[in-house]
Amino acid sequence: MKTELSAGQIEQYRTHGFLVIDDFLDADELAVWQQATDEAVEQRLASTKTLTNQKDPDTFYAQVFTQCLRLATTHPVMHELMYDPRLGEVAGTLAGVDGIRIWHDQALYKPPYGNPTGFHLDNPFWSFYSKDAISIWVALDDATIENGCLWYLPGTHKKATFEATPINENLGGIFKMYPEWRQLTAVAAPVAAGGVVFHNGLVAHAAGVNLTPRARRAMTCAYMPDGSTFNGQRNILTKAYFETLTVGDTLNNEDENPLIWRKK
Repeated sequence: MKTELSAGQIEQYRTHGFLVIDDFLDADELAVWQQATDEAVEQRLASTKTLTNQKDPDTFYAQVFTQCLRLATTHPVMHELMYDPRLGEVAGTLAGVDGIRIWHDQALYKPPYGNPTGFHLDNPFWSFYSKDAISIWVALDDATIENGCLWYLPGTHKKATFEATPINENLGGIFKMYPEWRQLTAVAAPVAAGGVVFHNGLVAHAAGVNLTPRARRAMTCAYMPDGSTFNGQRNILTKAYFETLTVGDTLNNEDENPLIWRKK
């Protein structure tokens, strides 16, 4: 795993809100990630008796991606991969924080000829607000412009607010809330299998259409800086835990959001 970061990479991440790291996983590591993710997704879909995460496979969103959350809770190898402190250290170093907790992992499989994902921000949907929230997006297949790689509006994390921007079928729906961003040039982030993209939870990003007859697989994990506090939204928190919280409480439950790295 390529975990060494240069000063230039850190600066690039903080300036633009995202960073592509090619060859982050070696060939053997990639094979483990691919097998574990495929197994975990297959098990999850079998348990829900559906081929996608949508009830109606013919809807627009059913053809955007199959999304499976918190696979680390149901698959032992996925648990081992997600809890790797090396991932937490890279994320924490880029974000400039002293500790990293897992918010949630999720597999995102864009189907053949799948629909695009509109521009959106991540962090406003979560149960905490932080300008230092960060995610890793691991390419399990080559992510290309043809099959739906990620696209970013660079620097938008510096101006974004915590108001939720609905993800709708219009690729540029976010511009209703941020009309000034319409003048920005989107930047593609293609990455070969085994490479990753780290991005800030407030940077505007989208995923293109898959114009190939093959699925485009990715495994992701969203991270929460240690010390983050509850904002009142449930999101992925269990009902039992959610009902114990008051706005302002520190989100430090090890079962819900485990700490995987702390700066020495």
